[in-house]
Amino acid sequence: MRVLDIDLDFFLADCCPLAEPGRRPDVKGCEPWDKTDVGRFLEDNCGLSQDRPLPGTIFETHDGALAFWKARLDEGSLTAPFHVTHIDAHSDLGIGRPGPGFVLCSVLCQSPQSRADIARYYAQSQLDEANYLLFALAFRWIASLENVRAPRSRPDMPRELQPGASQGALRLSSFASRLLEGKNGPEPAVPYREYADHRLFRAEKAYDFVTVAVSPRYAPKEADTLLPVFEKYIHRV
Repeated sequence: MRVLDIDLDFFLADCCPLAEPGRRPDVKGCEPWDKTDVGRFLEDNCGLSQDRPLPGTIFETHDGALAFWKARLDEGSLTAPFHVTHIDAHSDLGIGRPGPGFVLCSVLCQSPQSRADIARYYAQSQLDEANYLLFALAFRWIASLENVRAPRSRPDMPRELQPGASQGALRLSSFASRLLEGKNGPEPAVPYREYADHRLFRAEKAYDFVTVAVSPRYAPKEADTLLPVFEKYIHRV
């Protein structure tokens, strides 16, 4: 199965500096795309259609994708592992704080069946909108990953993942996880492709679900005017 995972900050003239909690970045230099261009990208590059809206939702921060995917997995409408197309100004694979260390050392030590305890990771202040995709990889939910970068994205791949990313596959690993391979099995190699030029991206197949994150600390309030465009392609579930 295939999911389309979109962040509003992809559709800006430039990447915004991270705003303080409760605030939005300034729009100067980070103006949102024209609505027509957004619709054209969703249709021509992502294969979406207003005549056939996909089940999905719009949430505030991008880590909401984890809860959405888990709910679909629990109800049986989504099966893992699934393909993810991540359209974002950021990779969301754990650059910066809290970083990838907790996932690589603490999550990978657990049995695969017990890893997806999302509430516990929030309580431990380890899961956020900048690393949720790393958690999804550790949960073994992702079969393959496409990272479609915004035109002005900055490099943000954690160094722990860079060797695999440059060779076209992400395999999470740590000393502790390797010690437990006899019990948990080896971590899967997840095919990975990055599109530095988003114009070269074309969805190979149709998607089963689509989600959109507002990410208010990464996008000016003026970008919210684009949300009605996404609503035309989504059947909320």
